[in-house]
Amino acid sequence: MTTQTSGDLTADRRAEYARHYAQANDFAAAADLIEQALDLAPGHLPFLSLQGEWLAKAGRTAEAAAVWAQMLRLDAQDRFGAQLKLASIGLTETPDAPPPAYVESLFDDFAPRFDTSLVEKLDYHAPLRLADAIVAALGDAKAIRHAVDLGCGTGLMGERLRGRASFLEGIDLSAGMLKRARGKGIYDRLEKGDVTSPAFAETEPGRADLAVAADVYIYLGDLAAAFGLAAQLLETNGLYAFTVEAHDGPEDYAVRPSLRYAHSQAYLGRALADAGFETVRLDRIFLRKDGAANIEGFLVVARKAGSVTVLPEAIAAEVEETAGTKPGEGATRH
Repeated sequence: MTTQTSGDLTADRRAEYARHYAQANDFAAAADLIEQALDLAPGHLPFLSLQGEWLAKAGRTAEAAAVWAQMLRLDAQDRFGAQLKLASIGLTETPDAPPPAYVESLFDDFAPRFDTSLVEKLDYHAPLRLADAIVAALGDAKAIRHAVDLGCGTGLMGERLRGRASFLEGIDLSAGMLKRARGKGIYDRLEKGDVTSPAFAETEPGRADLAVAADVYIYLGDLAAAFGLAAQLLETNGLYAFTVEAHDGPEDYAVRPSLRYAHSQAYLGRALADAGFETVRLDRIFLRKDGAANIEGFLVVARKAGSVTVLPEAIAAEVEETAGTKPGEGATRH
């Protein structure tokens, strides 16, 4: 995240010197120097964010945690993801999702270099792999009537869909990303919004025969709302394709040190079924690089089942109570 000026020129200059140490991988020196900047600009969140990051990289985890806790006290919106950072080292429970302000700020800042970073530096091929999987799932029906690109970003996935979709729609939380996507001229409609918000589907439910989310859910833990939105957008038998990072632990999902979420295969299958989807394929694939590491994930293609209606939890409980059963006992899906 770009460091905003603190309003103190000397503090800003010391922060710039600290960055040079960090770029040389001397994180201890960088953390000590940013402390001097903070003496001149106390509580400046961008400086605190850098301090926490560099302390952690220097192995001074307890000090980093104290900085992140301070940031949470100073910023209720948590625009720098302090809670995620604490969760990544096991000091708080894993949140179901990061704060929207953090995700929006992260990608607004990343938008100008997003395509170059992912494709050229991280060997990112998720859109291509998803497009191939979608074509295979379509079978003889190669054309797509209405596709929705969930978390469309700058349009890397949309570029793969444009040639097959009669109508292509995109939604993203970041205005910066949407500006880049709009400049490519590949979408028929773009909207700023959250990929878990029912409002996006309520205007015209069942309008799409394809919903895609390429590396979007790595910024969500609990996927129930996201899967529910996709089900609401899709017509019966509509296709739903997405990628996530793979989690091999016993938990449904976990936050990695990268501050991205990873999900277990068992959780994905269960959550899709709960949302009214039938899994067509679930493949373990190479997603992208992260430094020297290869990041593995799951590529999933599912189909909206025709005979399943998923009731919101509150309504389901009311129906069960009316039928004379306690919530969770004898629940029926129609």
